[in-house]
Amino acid sequence: MNRLLIYYFYDKSGIIDDYVYYMLENIRLHVSKIIFISNGILSAESNEKLKKYSDTILNMENTNCNIYGYYEAIKQFGINNMAEYDEVVFMDYNLMYALSSFKDMFSAMENRQVDFWGITKGYEEHNYEYGVFINEHIKFNFIVFKNSLIKNDEFIKYWDNLESINIYNDYINSFEFSFTKYFNDLGFKSDVYINNESLNKYIPNPLLYAPYKLVKDYKCPVFDRRSFFLDYYNYLDYSNGEDAYKLISYLEKENYNIDFIWDNILRTANQYDIKNALHLNYIVPSNVLYENKHGKVKVALMMHIYFEDLADYCADYASSMPEYADIYITTNTESKKAVIEKSFSKLSNKVLVLVIENRGRDVSSLLVALREYVYKYDLVCFVHDKKVAQLFHSIKGETFSNQCFDNLLKSKDFVSNVITLFHDNKRLGMLVPPPPQFADYYPSVSGFGWGKNYENSIKFFQKYNINVDIDYDKEATAPYGTMFWFRSKALLKLLDINLKYEDFEAEPANTDGVLMHAIERAYAIVCQEAGYYPAWLLSDEFAKIEVTNLQYMLTRNNREIFKMIGNNLFSVTNRGIMQQYNGMQNEISALKEVVSILKESVKNHEQHIDILKESVKNHEQHIDMLTNSFSWKITRPLRGVRKLFKMILGKK
Repeated sequence: MNRLLIYYFYDKSGIIDDYVYYMLENIRLHVSKIIFISNGILSAESNEKLKKYSDTILNMENTNCNIYGYYEAIKQFGINNMAEYDEVVFMDYNLMYALSSFKDMFSAMENRQVDFWGITKGYEEHNYEYGVFINEHIKFNFIVFKNSLIKNDEFIKYWDNLESINIYNDYINSFEFSFTKYFNDLGFKSDVYINNESLNKYIPNPLLYAPYKLVKDYKCPVFDRRSFFLDYYNYLDYSNGEDAYKLISYLEKENYNIDFIWDNILRTANQYDIKNALHLNYIVPSNVLYENKHGKVKVALMMHIYFEDLADYCADYASSMPEYADIYITTNTESKKAVIEKSFSKLSNKVLVLVIENRGRDVSSLLVALREYVYKYDLVCFVHDKKVAQLFHSIKGETFSNQCFDNLLKSKDFVSNVITLFHDNKRLGMLVPPPPQFADYYPSVSGFGWGKNYENSIKFFQKYNINVDIDYDKEATAPYGTMFWFRSKALLKLLDINLKYEDFEAEPANTDGVLMHAIERAYAIVCQEAGYYPAWLLSDEFAKIEVTNLQYMLTRNNREIFKMIGNNLFSVTNRGIMQQYNGMQNEISALKEVVSILKESVKNHEQHIDILKESVKNHEQHIDMLTNSFSWKITRPLRGVRKLFKMILGKK
């Protein structure tokens, strides 16, 4: 067939990643002409490279919706020119080419007697997010119009009368959900390539929420990149959220170049969403050894020890490192250095202890004192001794310290397995212990990863041109406690800043909200910008405990929440909590307004009271004169009035 492809693209930086070229290269085999419509200006490099893959490049003013990309292409190219083709394909940049060729799909659809078709459907459902009932419809990220429809006056009129849609939800409601039904009701026939009715009862949007099943079982030629960073509550309405993880694992086993995925999502998406969708958590055995395919790598353990009474504690964990690993330790006095050297003398590793300034504490230890050594190694584990003086009951700080060390240096087998993880996962840049969820850390860390450090972190990122998606409501996969494993290449940008001691606040520094805490979060952000992902690292023994803790806390909280708003899906429950909170905030605002009015009223009445008091004072004198002039029986009522006046005046 003589086909025209109109490809809609948007990237806030104007960068075209390789997955787009790969898509255009493969679909080029089945289309005669490609019009590339860019929502916004492309970078010079991307624009030049695109010329090899596209016949025409059109630019449009930045808008929210792909529908206006298609509309702009129709307007610029002309509906009459489109009518010269047997089929016109609209494709969205969110689709990535999968494993199956387009050939089978186009061949199958050529013989179907339809006026328009697509790859997949969205099925009927009541969508709580958009607050609408959704009709069964062809997904508009890939839709094909045959010549019979393109030439029809109804199709032309539809685009001519397209109303301005500036809000994404409005586009979803008024266009994508209704387009198929609108033209079907006019008598036009439609179909989809993957048209198995069992999917109707399986999930409303299989392409987005069940991509693994579509690619593996239905040989779907595309998948949606958003599956790898969609807000996680969307998955939990239908499943346990496994599909995106299963898809990327399946693609990798099938020798698909998953760099297409990583290059794009690490550059454009928030690492919080990526981590959730792809379950970037590694639970590592501490007494079972993975097969070692990597041999010896250049690996180092770097430590900062301030409390000399913890030297033996740190040395015990350091003994988990392989004997070929080098160990670097910083401290702040010569006397502590002697204690540390004695504690570490039992190890067969090469150990170097350096005396440094304490300004910047463990952060300056790594990024200032040990910076020059980091460049020499492929992998580094950085830890430090930990006491939490600001919390009453020392067990809290001790437990946090144990959690960090146990999930980084649990045993020799554990450490060897961690090194193997980095070897087997080329995009893995950093492994951090999960944040503490107990005692005083529960309200300060759980759900508030940025805490007081959002503004100072943003300033730090802007100062050093660190550009990754940042959102206050989405915490970074940061090493809370500043202990972590990392690939040195993943932190080069942070190392190359060449920080100095004087860049850090002088001691005694605050326990939160200073440069050290911004950098604590910057580790993960810099890792992502370098094209690597940060992930959680848990020992098998710790994971057993943490599963109990998290399940217990969730269950206890849900019991109370369900009493207030009823038990329902997680997403509905979550929205119910937010509605309750917003309702309370509205009530508080209303009460504040009433209080303000009352205060103003009291202020006005105080003036009246002062006048009344003066009047009473004058009348009291008259009453005294009267009571002295007349008999007791006659003046008895006046005595009552005088008593009242005295009460007003505050007298007994």
